[in-house]
Amino acid sequence: MPACVEALAAVQTADRYPVNWPDDPGAWLTPDGMTTAWLAIEADAVLGHVAITRDLELTRLFVTPAARGRGVAARLLDAARASTPLPLKLEVSSEGHAAIRFYERLGWRRVGSSRATWLNAAGEPALLHHYVSP
Repeated sequence: MPACVEALAAVQTADRYPVNWPDDPGAWLTPDGMTTAWLAIEADAVLGHVAITRDLELTRLFVTPAARGRGVAARLLDAARASTPLPLKLEVSSEGHAAIRFYERLGWRRVGSSRATWLNAAGEPALLHHYVSP
């Protein structure tokens, strides 16, 4: 878990994900309802993480800045999608332009939007886009 938290800290510094650093990052990485998680590891360093909750929501996907552009996120998504024959869902903040492009490039379909209970960088309730896997 310490290596995952260290990787998450690098992502938060680079991208502000999560928007608000959690009081307990280990608990944030293992949310209630989580059933499975995958890590991308190289030379004992965590490069990325993704989890699925019992309601088939993909959550906590991140790749460290140093590991980007190497297909790590796509491989994590492939592992998660291979774990169930059912479609997965996810939410992404409208501020996550690179994430939105990534999901849409892989065929994820936006099915709606809503306001979050947490605040975005502008101090307003974040706009969340809801996606379903191909």
